Amino acid sequence: MAVLDVKNIKGEAVSTVELPDAIFNVPVKAEVLHQVVTMQLANKRSQTASVKHRSDVRGSTRKLYRQKGTGRARRGDVKSPLLRGGGVIFGPDNRNYRFTVPKKIRKLALKMALSSKLTDDALLVLDAFSLSRIKTRDFVQALKDLSVKSALIVTDQKDETLERSSRNVPEIKLLRVEGLNVYDVMKYQTLILLEASIPGIQGRLSS
Repeated sequence: MAVLDVKNIKGEAVSTVELPDAIFNVPVKAEVLHQVVTMQLANKRSQTASVKHRSDVRGSTRKLYRQKGTGRARRGDVKSPLLRGGGVIFGPDNRNYRFTVPKKIRKLALKMALSSKLTDDALLVLDAFSLSRIKTRDFVQALKDLSVKSALIVTDQKDETLERSSRNVPEIKLLRVEGLNVYDVMKYQTLILLEASIPGIQGRLSS
């Protein structure tokens, strides 16, 4: 097991914690991480891009003028895609981008993401992240003491003071254990785990 220092919000080491190899020491495979991150981003894509086809456009179906004898090109109704205001021929039509990967692969990818943070020395464990008041300035000062600029902070339970103090800070995201995912772990430079959240991560990834 890897042994990591547990720090307080001033950056001082106060104790140590053992991280299980089954979660934090997994060989990293880029193709597995790529597959899961691609799935997450695809599932977040909007599916509302659509156009009006010929049958959706409002208008008469009467032929604009007779077929022959006018010297002009033959013409159908006013909803023809060739006319301004007519239907669109090959436009987007509510495309669904969603797809899934097996649950075992998703769990494995999350273990790999956590392991990569430990390997890159970008994993920080705090005993607590307690703020006396809801104040962005206090939160930013704590990050400066920890020498952190971009971080994903994982908590074990709801902390309204911490959530409201951090929500306006760029490059910072707060998640609870149940929301931990591969994309966010890889996106932010540093992963900050509260010590109390580690058993929850173990329970989620070992089941």
